[in-house]
Amino acid sequence: MSLLRCDDIQIRDPFVLPVLPERVYYLYGTTDKAPWGEDQRVGFDGYRSRDLVNWEGPFPIFRPEPGFWGTRDFWAPEVHVWRGRYYLFASFKGTTIPRGTQILVADDPLGPFVPHSVGALTPPNADCLDGTLYIAPDGKPWMIFSRDWPAIRNGRYSAVPLTDDLLTTADAPIDLFQVNDAPWVSVPHWAKDGPCYVADGAFPFHGADGSLSIIFSSWSRAGYATGVAHSASNTLAGPWAFDAEPLFDRNGGHAMLFRDFSGRLQLTLHQPNDPPPEHPRFFPCAEVAGSLRLG
Repeated sequence: MSLLRCDDIQIRDPFVLPVLPERVYYLYGTTDKAPWGEDQRVGFDGYRSRDLVNWEGPFPIFRPEPGFWGTRDFWAPEVHVWRGRYYLFASFKGTTIPRGTQILVADDPLGPFVPHSVGALTPPNADCLDGTLYIAPDGKPWMIFSRDWPAIRNGRYSAVPLTDDLLTTADAPIDLFQVNDAPWVSVPHWAKDGPCYVADGAFPFHGADGSLSIIFSSWSRAGYATGVAHSASNTLAGPWAFDAEPLFDRNGGHAMLFRDFSGRLQLTLHQPNDPPPEHPRFFPCAEVAGSLRLG
């Protein structure tokens, strides 16, 4: 198998899982070539690398079985290790079912992943997307997700507690913040029929001092961008404050953080945002004065 570079990979919403015993990085993301089209439901592919530069793949990690409820918008898969297994959080939309995030499971980072939860665990009466796993300080699992257009014009982030087996929700969701609470968030240039504020790709992380923050993506005056929100209580309850300017505003986003095998903090996102082709990008970053700075 010939090795690929990042510019050879078309992917949106990149997510990296470092597996230390193997010293291998696994890369996941939205890999359908036309992810917004009707009946675009090929599935998800994955890649692997030892250095974040040279990649093997694509490997088919999920292909829907006949009768699977999702018929389009196979978006933003993330793979998390929980209780010794690999759990994939991904968004789907059905013909008559609103967009939502379901959890799949496998015993290997490259799958094959199969449905775990019974359908989506996001609220069934709303278009929701980009679910991500958050483990609270008390060890309880939560899913943070977006509520977004076209169902609502002002996107916002919410979170729902999960049962320990990740099969279903444990209680009602709570709202975190509206995306345009951030001072840099703007109406996209393509918005029609009035103002629209997009809430994409939340990813929670704890700082060196234990403080809770979330990176998230929306539109700035410069285009698609990623910024940072900080919880004053260090819990999902907030209240939330925001960096005045985006962390990254060069037509790229839906970012996440991970530590490489040297212990360095890395941020990955897709760029450009306008398809095709979107590629994974990697940036070393550091905590400075209570927030993130790209190196």
